[in-house]
Amino acid sequence: MTHLIRIVKCWSRKLALLALPVVCHATTLPPFTADTQGVLFTIKGSNTVGATLMPALAEDFLRAKGLIKVTRLPLPSANEIRVQGYVSNDLTTPPIAIDIAAHGSATGFVGLLEGSAQLAMASRPIKAKEAASLAHLGDMNSFDAEKIIAIDGLAIIVHPNNPVQALSIAQIANIFAGRISNWKAVGGLDEPITLFARDENSGTWDTFNHLVLAKRATLATTAARFESNDQLSEAVTASRGAIGFVGLASINQAKALALYDQGTEPLAPSIARVATEDYALSRRLFIYRDLTEANPLLKEFIAFMQSAQGQARVQAVGYVSQHPKIVAPDLAGVDNKDYLALVSNAQRLSVNIRFKAGSAELDNKAQQDILRLASVMSHADFSGKTPLLIGFGDAKNTESRARVLSKLRASRVKAALYALGIHTAPVAGFGAVMPIASADNPRNQRVEIWVQ
Repeated sequence: MTHLIRIVKCWSRKLALLALPVVCHATTLPPFTADTQGVLFTIKGSNTVGATLMPALAEDFLRAKGLIKVTRLPLPSANEIRVQGYVSNDLTTPPIAIDIAAHGSATGFVGLLEGSAQLAMASRPIKAKEAASLAHLGDMNSFDAEKIIAIDGLAIIVHPNNPVQALSIAQIANIFAGRISNWKAVGGLDEPITLFARDENSGTWDTFNHLVLAKRATLATTAARFESNDQLSEAVTASRGAIGFVGLASINQAKALALYDQGTEPLAPSIARVATEDYALSRRLFIYRDLTEANPLLKEFIAFMQSAQGQARVQAVGYVSQHPKIVAPDLAGVDNKDYLALVSNAQRLSVNIRFKAGSAELDNKAQQDILRLASVMSHADFSGKTPLLIGFGDAKNTESRARVLSKLRASRVKAALYALGIHTAPVAGFGAVMPIASADNPRNQRVEIWVQ
């Protein structure tokens, strides 16, 4: 919470909520200086982020800075574009541009290392060895270097006419490992399964490999590999026996299956479930920056992506906005009477607060979410409403210890909000009940946000 404490020291409590750049509703930004021209900076990395989302954000940013005739131009290499615009209608003046190269998350970190990029897009967290190689550019795991710009759901997709409705994570792993090769084995038709997967460089593949295959399986050599989510989705739609995995925005005409982990109920990848990260294969989309780079436009662009305007673009493109909003609660199958009584007169917000591994310290997304929550609670729509914080843990601990730890985490969120002038209802901790993942999965360690 050091970042939150630093904010309170820098801004008076009275002005803090008005000064948060991450929730700015302005449609314009300070214009470029007269001598600004050429490529402002280069962004490399994830195809998931770079295919549609980052170009759209770059366009909006340039327009908000006052540019006109903003367009996308293909660069010589595939999956690389330049987003550019002009200060005036005089097109003989040099344009102002942002270059984007989308070849997979790993290539973004290579770009930072080589100095050919100032921002790295990733659809999975930076790996320890990558962070170590970039240590001379700053702590890549810090709040200042790592930002979450959107939430995505990794969907397991099949042909639209496939009768299978849900699969367990274990079944999916066995299918992609080639151990299950006919749909009949999982309740489908008697026909062979065709495997489609993303390429080795993509964050989509890294996420699938980590969350599904993990240590239990390796991808079958018969799987066809694709560099693009949309290409993979199109191929699945054209092949009756196919199964693949894509980002939520690339389901397109395919059919997305409901998923479940050990001890949990099947959940389809809905917007609300992905926003709260309750869905088994929800994932964060990241941007990492070189902390030694002095270009002030990098910070301005990152703040723009986090703003209400930036998050509105995230939603418009097909990903999940992080802007907190009231959502319909998903209480199907919930039988905990104390929990149901607690939330009976409350409304669920589209955010869960999560923590750094093995601790009660807010993770980087949670620190940003606290700022968003503080701003949202200051809006007229939330006048008279009080946040209700409900903590959950996991079954690795005894029942009593799980309850204590879940209440401790909720208390940490309460303290962070209080530091920004937001008062909450008394916190609650329910321990290991209502798991959203297997017992050893840290995703169970969460704090739900309701208002009443």
